[in-house]
Amino acid sequence: MEKQFKLKQNNTNIRTEFIAGFTTFLTMVYIVVVNPAILSAAGVPFDQVFMATIISAVVGTVYMALFANYPIAIAPGMGLNAYFASVVASQGLSYQVVFGTVLLAGVLFVLLSFTKLRETLIWAIPSSLKFGITSGIGLFIAFLGLKMSGIVVPNEANMIGFGDLHQPMTLLTLAGLFITLFLMARNIRGALFLGMLATGVIAYFTGQLQFEGLASAPPMPVFFDIDIGGVFANSLYTVVFAFLLVTIFDTTGTLIGVAEQAGFMRNGKMPRAKSALLADATATTVGSMFGTSPSTAYVESTSGVAAGGRTGLTSLVVAGLFALSMFFSPIIGVIANIPAITAPVLIIVGCFMMEGLARIDWKTFDEAFPAFAIILMMPMTSSIATGISVGFITYPLLKLVSGKGKDVHWILYFFCAVFVLQMIFFPAH
Repeated sequence: MEKQFKLKQNNTNIRTEFIAGFTTFLTMVYIVVVNPAILSAAGVPFDQVFMATIISAVVGTVYMALFANYPIAIAPGMGLNAYFASVVASQGLSYQVVFGTVLLAGVLFVLLSFTKLRETLIWAIPSSLKFGITSGIGLFIAFLGLKMSGIVVPNEANMIGFGDLHQPMTLLTLAGLFITLFLMARNIRGALFLGMLATGVIAYFTGQLQFEGLASAPPMPVFFDIDIGGVFANSLYTVVFAFLLVTIFDTTGTLIGVAEQAGFMRNGKMPRAKSALLADATATTVGSMFGTSPSTAYVESTSGVAAGGRTGLTSLVVAGLFALSMFFSPIIGVIANIPAITAPVLIIVGCFMMEGLARIDWKTFDEAFPAFAIILMMPMTSSIATGISVGFITYPLLKLVSGKGKDVHWILYFFCAVFVLQMIFFPAH
């Protein structure tokens, strides 16, 4: 274990790594509940998503542990799961077809990880678009949480109105939200998970949660429930690109952030970055084969780093705890079916994703408007892909007419043309 993870070289020990692993797991275990709740609402069988979530998390995190030796955990990403559900609902597609788009995005990510095109893509796309995409997704999932809990409801006057506070589920959501906000404000580790736990206890005593058991044998995983042909039949190229682009940005940004906190960066570069990215790409590919949305590196890994985690042993502990969680499907299944327990997590995680807004140059119009357009269009159209398309069309055009066309990388003009053609000839239904 010492030789595999180089514990002494990284100034750590087995006990510290185990504590760090448990800390990271506690802060991100909510995904085992939230991911099945979101995807099962899109028609994917709960047990299938539950097992796929755990399998992708274990595969990606073990890969990260053994080949990259970083204390960074991988699991299906927030935002992309909500986008998956919205594509199924808005375009009337089967979830098998949308899993096909996830598989293709995962395979492309694996291939890109071996080339310099990945670095070119990350470097060429301006910060305002990257921050706009992340913030737009934040609003997108926060709105989903508000909608599924009944805090906001359809309204004829302006499409959206305030919900009925006499509804038990809405009241339970608000109680859970304020409990979780209190825990977050007090900087209590695992606040999201503990908030869900507290909400579940309230739901049990108010009769909204009933269960017959805590543990059982794991459900049988379902393999390759995918329709790749449907991706091409329905021209879902923008969806594939959206999954790919967001996963690359999300993972790269998280990896760099965690690496900087842990002191892994060397002259502005991250050692073993290719292995770390392959961990995510592999988890996304494998996850799609079993039935879940794309995976990403989790920013919650910073909690484990803060607890002293410095090597892949931390990640290995996280993977082991995820594997154990598959024996608790009965209670997780019941919790996932109560929107009030999962909605506060969506709302608060949405807030976390708005951080990049402060780093957009709002005083420069040709930088600000494309970001604004992305942030506006994602929640309003219930489509991450549409938001990305609008941003990639308006950015190069505004730069061109403002006399800064030469400052834009050619790849942005290429994407602009592709998205214009896609919107004209292959619009989302």
